[in-house]
Amino acid sequence: MSVSPPTTWTEPTPSPLLLLLGEGTEAETERGVECPGVLPRASDPGLLARARMAKAELGDRVFVLGHHYQRDEVIQFADVTGDSFKLAREAAARSESEYIVFCGVHFMAESADILTGDHQQVVLPDLAAGCSMADMATLAEVEAAWSAIAAAGLEQSTIPLTYMNSSAAIKSFTGRHGGSICTSSNARRSLEWAFDQADRVLFLPDQHLGRNTAVLQMGLSPADCVVFDPRKPGGGVSRDALRQAKLILWRGHCSVHARFTVDRVQKIRRQVPDVTVIVHPECAYEVAANADFIGSTENIIKAVNAAPAGAALAIGTELNLVRRLATQHPDKRVMFLDSSVCFCSTMNRIDLPHLTWALESLVEGRVVNRISVNAETARWSTVALERMLALPGS
Repeated sequence: MSVSPPTTWTEPTPSPLLLLLGEGTEAETERGVECPGVLPRASDPGLLARARMAKAELGDRVFVLGHHYQRDEVIQFADVTGDSFKLAREAAARSESEYIVFCGVHFMAESADILTGDHQQVVLPDLAAGCSMADMATLAEVEAAWSAIAAAGLEQSTIPLTYMNSSAAIKSFTGRHGGSICTSSNARRSLEWAFDQADRVLFLPDQHLGRNTAVLQMGLSPADCVVFDPRKPGGGVSRDALRQAKLILWRGHCSVHARFTVDRVQKIRRQVPDVTVIVHPECAYEVAANADFIGSTENIIKAVNAAPAGAALAIGTELNLVRRLATQHPDKRVMFLDSSVCFCSTMNRIDLPHLTWALESLVEGRVVNRISVNAETARWSTVALERMLALPGS
């Protein structure tokens, strides 16, 4: 879906709560990131015009991608919006653009670099835009876990399956060990493929997506799952427990989706008796089990679009998306499932000053904050990604 900048745009006035969080302040603009230049101030009234002018001057040479969790001030400049894998595929299909500006987080930009051509350069406007979940699984930790699995005599009967929300290094590890990548949309199909290949699956790095898919969609028992904690000796799991498990879940999670609780689900049901609770599969198992609908970001959007006028919908995912859906559907009562502000702090590091700076730098012939994955890592990551793409319906 292409998104064109609106004819007119009024900068929103930050609420007192958002100001406390740094929204619209100089502290928000200068996040301690070392940039080879000076970022424009967030208060600069000419920022929108500057960004539009730079993008127009670059023309087809630049392709701007915007993840659904981005701020409205950024998403208006996106040529395409979507989830992480959709955006990476869109970048790969845009071979005529030499610059891919990815308004998302680091692992997403890595995936775009892996899938695009050598003549293309991927730019992340703020290098501090990372992902806490992806950071919860380092290559050294995963290799140590694989050694523990091998020590239990299970290496040949275990296959890794890695969520898209992971670093290129972990995707590469997965490719080297015969595994595949999955998204929140195709996790079930990917898990079914993995179980056809081996007796058990090492699921990285989000334990909740793995558990919710296996138990709520595929009928496995919670007892079939064990959690491997890289911070504990042997992952905190005995060799017998590893042998008996069908699903070895990495102890990782999304810091945003972990905030949603069963208590909140029950409270909103009491407050709004006819409410439909919609949550992302990165939410905890107890929350997902008590929801009416579990879906990826794209499927949440589809569910809201398909809901009848007057429907009450409580959504458990990142706040920028929920607010945008509420604005787009004034005939429906779209609510945020949590009672407090819940932005993805790292995703929100991509703001208008950083985007403007990145675009203007490209106009000047300087490629800033380039994301480049080394050839060997990219090769094995591509192997894992291609296994996923070979699945029916991918």
